[in-house]
Amino acid sequence: MEFKFLMPTKVLLGVGCVAGNKEEFSKLGQKALIVTGRNSAKASGALADVTTVLDEQAIVWELFDQIEENPTFAVVEAGGAAARRFKPDMIIAIGGGSPLDAAKAIAVLAVNFISASELYKGDFQAAPLPIAAIPLTAGTGSEVTPYSILTDSERQTKRSFSDVRIFPQIAFLDARYTHTQSRAVTVNTAVDALSHAIEGYLSKRSTAVSDCLALEAIRSFGRACNALVLGEFDISVREELLYTSLLGGVVIAQTGTTAVHALGYSLTYFYQVPHGRANGLLLGEYLRFNEPVVPQKVEAVLAALGLKTVDEMKVLMSRLLPSREVYSQEELHKFVAIASEAANIVNTPRQPGKEDLYNLLLQSLTCKA
Repeated sequence: MEFKFLMPTKVLLGVGCVAGNKEEFSKLGQKALIVTGRNSAKASGALADVTTVLDEQAIVWELFDQIEENPTFAVVEAGGAAARRFKPDMIIAIGGGSPLDAAKAIAVLAVNFISASELYKGDFQAAPLPIAAIPLTAGTGSEVTPYSILTDSERQTKRSFSDVRIFPQIAFLDARYTHTQSRAVTVNTAVDALSHAIEGYLSKRSTAVSDCLALEAIRSFGRACNALVLGEFDISVREELLYTSLLGGVVIAQTGTTAVHALGYSLTYFYQVPHGRANGLLLGEYLRFNEPVVPQKVEAVLAALGLKTVDEMKVLMSRLLPSREVYSQEELHKFVAIASEAANIVNTPRQPGKEDLYNLLLQSLTCKA
């Protein structure tokens, strides 16, 4: 048995964890740039909790609240410029996957005079600023990964860059901050977390340790599944989903993602399909495609969800993700061409060719006659 495992983020999960561990902020410095979107940090109460703690610790702070969904190169460059003017000691990221991913890029750009596109070269000289991450959705697990996913308009897709130095140093997970999320956002982000666990479990890069975490994440999703279907979310359900998301993030930090993400990015880029929904639409057929080469793992995924067949998995996803979008066959071929160039495609256990990717989309999505 041989594997590597690195998870340098300190995780604090529980109601009131920000106020209850306020000394953690001062360990990172005395000047903070808060990176977030325009509304959710305020609506959730997270921003007020954080700024109260910073004021109590006499930590000077400034707010950069311009992060949009699926952040672009332009917005992280603007954030980097704001950081260079303010000269913070740390970045505090508050939000869903978009603000957290953007904050990682800004942590790099704050101390490196490079363009956003140069982040993908991975040769920035100065170490990124330390990051404290506070997720407001239960899906991406970005608070415990070394990945930042940005929208690359030139390539017409979303792209991830990775560096061990952009792992957040600390993550505060308080389920209360997710209570303002709508049922649709709650479901979509939960399915994103499930896709991380499933893709990580099946990934060629999976290990004995990541497999344990992945199966626990899938079981956790299963425990919350009925609430997701019914749209009934009390604090215990939201905490369960936050736990699912955390585990899914830890898993893909070790294993990376696979063809599901590679294909799903086009649905998000071209048609603004929420990322988790895009993944979820593909999961059933992805399991079916890989079943011939990893049958025991596919069976274990289904069992962890309380299911027996891939068809039951597809029924579950259709209950969670109704009213499917309609695409042309030409669009599917375009999605395949983009996905086939993605780096994460090689992690797929059964290596897909372009025809395989096309058929996976054809069987997963509704197509025009």
